[in-house]
Formats: sequence, structure tokens, C-alpha cells
Amino acid sequence: MMKSLVTADGGLTTAGYAVSVIAVLLLIAAVVFLCRKNSSNVKMTTQQLVTCAAALALAFIASYIRIFKLPFGGSVTLFSMLFIALIGYWYGPKVGIITGLVYGILQFLQEPYVLSLFQVCCDYIFAFGAMGLSGLFSKSKKHGLLKAYIIAILARGAFHALGGYLYWMDYMPENFPQSLAALYPIIYNYGYILLEGVLTVIVISIPAVSKALTQIRTVTTPAGKLSPASK
Repeated sequence: MMKSLVTADGGLTTAGYAVSVIAVLLLIAAVVFLCRKNSSNVKMTTQQLVTCAAALALAFIASYIRIFKLPFGGSVTLFSMLFIALIGYWYGPKVGIITGLVYGILQFLQEPYVLSLFQVCCDYIFAFGAMGLSGLFSKSKKHGLLKAYIIAILARGAFHALGGYLYWMDYMPENFPQSLAALYPIIYNYGYILLEGVLTVIVISIPAVSKALTQIRTVTTPAGKLSPASK
């Protein structure tokens, strides 16, 4: 079955793209169903669903604007991770994780590379889904966005590093110091993630940017759902 979906060089066949698109549509349907369902924990408005869709679109577009790209995947982009982290921070981990999962599928469609099913899950599904953990700080009273963003990118990097240990060690450059070989997946993946993270933290620390993001959150979140830090 896998061979019919994947080309010899690790890309997707026509059937593979079709299955992936169907998976995206099913995930989007799941987002709508779960977020519209009456629940004491999560009940989203149409405006919030539109905000999630807009964040996905902005993140996907920003992922194409690369400051630089590494040879075996991974790049420093124009703040693409921020848009996904914001959804978790604004609407909680449940919505954040689901949004991250959808984004992971979109990233897979953007540049698919398949070694195994679990590798795809580590590099795309789990890694970006984990960014929804930014929602753990949705009610933080001090430096909430900063803490939410940091946990989001660290969680993403953890799954990329796991995939690196399991599948990508054979691609380690020959001139890489052997004394640090065991740290190669961590250094490789957190290198570009943390560089973009530092740039993003600088930007969101600018008072005008921080104020604008707070205003957007206020507009797209019912007054009763806002954390004390954002009122």
C-alpha cells in the first residue's frame, strides 16, 4: 500500500496526494465538529473558526518565505510558527493541537518525504500538533505569550529530534564531530527552530506588536472566555 503512495525518491504519487488531501479535509471537518460541539471546555464562535483558518493560511504562506533552508529539511521562516502557537495561546490546547495537526498535513503536502509512517508522524503530524501545547499558558497572567511560544517550539523540536534519531542519523555529515554525534539530531533541529524562535521573540516583545496581538485576541474571543491577563 505504501509503495503505491510514495515515489522512489520519497515524494508522493498522485494517489498519495489524493489520500493526503482527503486526510486534510477530514481533519478540517474534525476541527469544525469538535469546536462547534457544545462543551463546557470548548465552544468556538464562527469568528474564532475563521481566525484559526486565517492563522493556518498565514502560517502556510510564511513557511514559503525562508531566510535560509537546511539541506535535509528545516528552515528559518518569516515567523510561521508564531501563527500556530497563537491559536493555542488564544483558544487553549485542544484547539491548538487540532490546528497544529492540520498544519502538519499541509506541511507534508508542501514538501513530502516518506521513509516510514512513523517518520511522517514525527516530522509532520506530531511535531506541528505539539505546537498546540502553547495553550497550556492560555491563562497565564504574566508573559503568557512568551511562555506559550517557547513551549510550542520546544515541543516541535522534540519530535523532530526523535525522528532524527530513528531515521536520519545516516545523513549526518562525515565532518560532524564524532564526540557530538549523539547530539546531532538535537543540534540540527533545534538550530533552525531556536534561531527563528529568537527572531520571533524579539518581534513579539515590541510593545506595538504585543498590543496589536492582544487586541486581536480580544476581538476574536468572547469576553467571558478571556484570561485575566488579557482583559
